[in-house]
Amino acid sequence: MEHLGTGMILVKVAAQFAPVWIALVLLFAVSIAFRRRLALYGRLFESPIGMTGFAIVMFWVFTAIFADLIITHDPLSQVSGMKNALPGSPVRGAPDSWYLLGGDNLARDVFSRMVMGARRVLAIAPAATGFAFMVGIMLGLAAGYFGGRADTVLTFPANLVLAFPVILLFYLLVTPEIRQTGIPTVLAAILFAFPIAFLVVLWNSRYRTTPAARNLRVGLTLAIGLWAYAGLAFNADPLGIWSMDPNLLNVFVSVVFVNAPTVFRIVRGLTLDLKGREYVAAAQTRGEGPFYIMLWEILPNARGPLIVDFCLRVGYTTILLGTLGFFGLGVSPESPDWGSTINEGRKLLVMFPHPAIVPALALMSLVLGLNLLADGLREESLRD
Repeated sequence: MEHLGTGMILVKVAAQFAPVWIALVLLFAVSIAFRRRLALYGRLFESPIGMTGFAIVMFWVFTAIFADLIITHDPLSQVSGMKNALPGSPVRGAPDSWYLLGGDNLARDVFSRMVMGARRVLAIAPAATGFAFMVGIMLGLAAGYFGGRADTVLTFPANLVLAFPVILLFYLLVTPEIRQTGIPTVLAAILFAFPIAFLVVLWNSRYRTTPAARNLRVGLTLAIGLWAYAGLAFNADPLGIWSMDPNLLNVFVSVVFVNAPTVFRIVRGLTLDLKGREYVAAAQTRGEGPFYIMLWEILPNARGPLIVDFCLRVGYTTILLGTLGFFGLGVSPESPDWGSTINEGRKLLVMFPHPAIVPALALMSLVLGLNLLADGLREESLRD
């Protein structure tokens, strides 16, 4: 077989992403058809910037979901004779098989590693950022609403964490020496409890006048939450459904720990501004409790800035994960995450640029999409 030309490479790459194109078309068709009923999400499709960012982000989300259907080779397998193979090189001994975007210095398929790298990034960044938001929201609401001593006690540790350079703090938290001390496990035990507490307080404050509905929701939250908590934080799930590799746990906890103080400061500032509004005074006059006011009056009215910040923070986290992988502190040494792949490819960048450029462009496009999405959401939220 001959090497593929540039045009044929693009055609074959596009064909491999067929499940993604189909999913994107269906998603956009349904979203545009019902956008009038979808509040802020629906209005996003009236913003060219927001729609472009959303399309890029969802492209990578669907790529992560359908990665097993998209890849052409095992991202960890090495094929003899394919070391640093150029894009479009035919695979030896395999008819109608090519390394579409070339091979790396270990003879692995760059295209397949790039695709699987999306799954690695999107399995960590959004979930860890979501956990960080739950921690920051709970503490930020309490600090801003109660003020006084509670504000002082909660703000001081947040300022202490923020005083460290983010990259340096992140780097220290994921080193093997820190992992051996057991600090990540302690942090996991503390931080992973916040989502459970958040949901329990949320249901209890909303349904306190209807005990049956409250007890059902709180019971389900505690049952599922504590089961997941035992498996994720301590690897103690007897069924093995909830578990996390030690390296992944280390990175995950580090992301939550680094991002939570910044979210705390944002939520605290929003709460200080919103707690003097008329609807808060009306809720207090009705006799609503402080947790109801914080979670069901203040938080919904702060959703615009928080949604925008969530998108931006996922992008920052993606960059941080890439930086960790570049320095060899990613999930695992052989992981196809983009940072590790860029690091391996940059060693021969002058002679064989494709192993480093492909994951670098993937990382850049995802972060760009998140930033454009955040700009679109900000633009539309200002119209509320």
